[in-house]
Amino acid sequence: MNKTIKWGILGTAGIARKAIIPAIKRANNAEVIAVASSSDIKKAEEFGTLFDIPKKYGSYDELLDDDEIEAVYIPLPNNLHVTWVTKAAEKGKHVLCEKPAAITVEEVKYMVEACKRNNVLFMEAFMYQFHPQHQRVKELIESGAIGDVNLMRSSFSYSMNLENEAQNIRLNPELGGGSLYDVGCYCIHASRFILDKEPKQVFASGDIPANFGVDLTTAGLLSFEEGITASFSCSFQQPYENQYTVIGTKGKIDVPAAFRPDIQEGNGQILITDQNGETREEWVKGDQYALQIEHFSNCVLSGNKPVYSVEQIIANMKVLEACQKSLQQNKLMIV
Repeated sequence: MNKTIKWGILGTAGIARKAIIPAIKRANNAEVIAVASSSDIKKAEEFGTLFDIPKKYGSYDELLDDDEIEAVYIPLPNNLHVTWVTKAAEKGKHVLCEKPAAITVEEVKYMVEACKRNNVLFMEAFMYQFHPQHQRVKELIESGAIGDVNLMRSSFSYSMNLENEAQNIRLNPELGGGSLYDVGCYCIHASRFILDKEPKQVFASGDIPANFGVDLTTAGLLSFEEGITASFSCSFQQPYENQYTVIGTKGKIDVPAAFRPDIQEGNGQILITDQNGETREEWVKGDQYALQIEHFSNCVLSGNKPVYSVEQIIANMKVLEACQKSLQQNKLMIV
């Protein structure tokens, strides 16, 4: 059995450059051996040289035809995920696909079936969930540290220079753009992940300027059973924020760097406030991108299923798509 999984990268996207390839290099059971560009072999060559990647391809198909590659990472625009996940599966490659997995539930189901049919693993790259701070939050909730949970709030936003972003895929409705699909998906995932429940109905409202055709700012509500509510906000028009707060009958837990603790050297801060308003803090350190790569590579090596299952991926997409429909139609949606 291989001791390391050999990875190929479909595309030269910024997330691959800044996060995933460095994470694969830090991982103890993975290595990058190939990168492909669909538009320009020179781009693949420059990218490959930058990261000392031995194989550079001028098309995605060429990379998928390389029998040495065992797993691929797909950071392509959202509307292309279904095509290239399916093609990768048909070539026998295990697939880690950037979030959101697709634009619709039907697309995700199609991808999942393609991977099952070809006996390969599939996982959506919500890297944040592999940081150990979230397991600690769950332990605190289960211990009764904040009593019975009845509310969760989350937000993920950043300020985009909209005037100079005409070519940004995040602003293209045909490519699955918008703040809800780009960063709101984290808030939805976290609400389900931390509460360990599925919402029954959702409502989302936001700003969709006609000249963009995608939401620049969205706020939403997820209604769960037992009277539990999760609210979220996401935006391209607000100061940087990536946090969640879990509130119970006896206190609350704040996680100020919920989704990107990597930008503070992996240090996750947890603030626990009791019913008297007294706060104590805990720090949990982790390398979420490398932990994600190591987990997925380990699953390939061992044959085990990822902890983030395909059933969970489909469930998250159901909520995300319901929020998107609510946003477009301005009405409450049943999940």
